[in-house]
Amino acid sequence: MSDRVLILDFGSQVTQLIARRVRESGVYCEIHPFNRVTAESLAQFAPQAVILSGGPSSVADFGSPRAPEAVFALGVPVLGICYGQQTMCEQLGGKVEPGDHREFGRAYVEIIDDCALFTGVWAKGSTEQVWMSHGDRVTKLPDGFRVVGTSEGAPFAAIANDERRFYAVQFHPEVVHTPHGAQLLKNFTHTVAGCQGNWTMAAFKDQAIAKIRQQVGKGRVICGLSGGVDSSVVAALIHEAIGDQLTCVYVDHGLMRLGESEQVVSVFRDRFNINLIHNDASDLFLGRLAGMTDPEQKRKTIGALFIDVFEEEAKRIGGADFLAQGTLYPDVIESVSFIGGPSVTIKSHHNVGGLPERMNMKLVEPLRELFKDEVRALGRELGLPDEMVGRHPFPGPGLAIRIPGQEITRDKLEILKKADAIYLEEIRNAGLYDVIWQAFTVLLPVRTVGVMGDSRSYDYACALRAVTSTDGMTADFYPFDMAFLGRVANRIINECKGINRVTYDVTSKPPGTIEWE
Repeated sequence: MSDRVLILDFGSQVTQLIARRVRESGVYCEIHPFNRVTAESLAQFAPQAVILSGGPSSVADFGSPRAPEAVFALGVPVLGICYGQQTMCEQLGGKVEPGDHREFGRAYVEIIDDCALFTGVWAKGSTEQVWMSHGDRVTKLPDGFRVVGTSEGAPFAAIANDERRFYAVQFHPEVVHTPHGAQLLKNFTHTVAGCQGNWTMAAFKDQAIAKIRQQVGKGRVICGLSGGVDSSVVAALIHEAIGDQLTCVYVDHGLMRLGESEQVVSVFRDRFNINLIHNDASDLFLGRLAGMTDPEQKRKTIGALFIDVFEEEAKRIGGADFLAQGTLYPDVIESVSFIGGPSVTIKSHHNVGGLPERMNMKLVEPLRELFKDEVRALGRELGLPDEMVGRHPFPGPGLAIRIPGQEITRDKLEILKKADAIYLEEIRNAGLYDVIWQAFTVLLPVRTVGVMGDSRSYDYACALRAVTSTDGMTADFYPFDMAFLGRVANRIINECKGINRVTYDVTSKPPGTIEWE
C-alpha cells in the first residue's frame, strides 16, 4: 500500500472526521494516539504524510501533549490542525499564548498569501468561512514559516513552511462547517504529499482476502451471523477468502423483523452457498422472556441465551480455530484512546464478545480498518444485495425492546412485525429510506378506545420513530409531511388487527434515546 497517511490524535472530538475526509479522497490513513507513536513505529508505518489533530489541552499547561520529535525529522509533509498547529509551533521554536479573543464556531479567515494548501480553492485577497474552536493562539512563528491566513482571533490562522512542506491551520477543515475544508485536506494529501488517491474498496477487498488466507491457513472459522450489515459483510468476505473453511451460525431468536430471517438464510445459503447453520431458537428465547418487562433484564437474557446457543452449535460442528467478528475502526480507535479507553458504556447486547476466552479461539476481524460507510461499500463490492448492506441499524435484542414495559408474546410480535413492515415499505416507496438513519415502530403498553366498523374497539397504540444522524450519538426526528404520516397510519390501522391508534415520536437525542428502551 503506497499511499499511507498517519493522523496523530490529541483527543479532539472530531479526529475521526479527519480520517473520513482523507479516505474519501482515496488515500488510506490510520489514527494513532500521539503517545503511542515511537520513532520505530513511525519508520515501520512509513507514512507519506502526517496530520496532527486538534485536542482539548492547552500547550501552556505542564505535561500537555506533544508530537514525537521524530515526526518532524521524517522528511514528509506535516499538517497541524488547531491544537496540532499550536504544538507544532511550540515544538519548532514558535510561541503560543492564551488568546484575548477566543473563537468558537463560525469565523472568517482573510487569505493574505498563496500556498499549496489553497491551490484551486482559496485565492489571495478572499475572505473564507471556517469553523474555529480554540482559546489559545500562536503569537510567534517558528523560523521558516510565513503567515498565509489570518482571522480576528488568530493572527496566524494559516501558516506555511514551503521548504519543509509543513503547514498548519487554527481552524478545523475536517468539519462540514468549513465549506472547502475537504478540498484543503485533499490539497495536502495529493498536491503537497503527492498521494495518488488510488485506495479503493476493490483494492481493500483483495488485500483483506490475502490477509485472511495468511492468518487462517488451513484452520476453520466460525462466524455468528446476525443479519446485520457488519456480520453479513464479514461472512461474505471470509467466505470469498477461504470457502468451506467458514461455517456461519444464525441464531434465530424470533425477534427479527418480518421476513428478515428468511432473507438472511436465502442470501447466504442459496446465493453464496455458505455453510450456514440456521438454529430456530425462537421457542427457547420467547419461553425465557415470558413474564419479563424490564428492558435490561430482557437484554441480558437474550445476550446470555445467544452465547449459549452459539457455543452449543460450535461444539456440534467440532469446534473451530478462529472466531470472526465485525469489529469496526471506530471501535478500535475508541479502545486505544490516549486517555485510556472507551468513552461510552455500551448496553448489553447479543454479540459474541464473550466467546473467545471461553472457546479458546483466535479472532479474525477483517473490518477493523473500516468505517461503517466503507463496510457498506465493501458489501456491495462483494455482491451483497442493497437491501442488506443498506439496512438501518437494528438492536441486538431485536423487537423485544420495541414492545416496551410489557411481556413479549408471539401475538404482540406478529402485530408489531406487520405494522413495522408497512411503515418501512411506505418509507421506501417515498424514496426516504437512505435519507433516514433509523426508522421503526414501537408497540406501546397502552390500549385505547376506537371506533372501527361502527363498533367499539379497544386495541393497542403504536408509535412511529424515524431519525436522522451521522453516527447515532446524536439524532433528530425526521420531518415527514402529514400526508405521509396519515397514509401510514391509515394502512396500519386497516391492515394490522390489534392496533387502532398511531402516533409519531418527535423527540431528539438528547434528551431521548433513539430506541424506546
